[in-house]
Amino acid sequence: MTSGGVRVLLFHTADGVENIRQAYELVSQRLAGVPGLLGNELLQSADDRTDFVVLSWWQDMDAFLAWERGQEHRNDTAPLRPYRGGGRGAPFGIYQVLAAH
Repeated sequence: MTSGGVRVLLFHTADGVENIRQAYELVSQRLAGVPGLLGNELLQSADDRTDFVVLSWWQDMDAFLAWERGQEHRNDTAPLRPYRGGGRGAPFGIYQVLAAH
């Protein structure tokens, strides 16, 4: 892992894992081949089984912003939108990598 990358965390809440897993898989298929998207993961909290995070990692901020501002962004991620939130103030976080090992 090199510095300069971007990590995006999207917070979600769902009562069952199967529905959010299916939505995540559909979104991942739609995003396959997006320039600068290096990968993503669906994470489930070990403490609260209804708490999920989709973590994506991007080559750089320019690649992420180009995708986010594009017309397909909202449609491609629509299957996960009903689960967005998770009881936090903001439903997402965008972080730049400053160091990695």
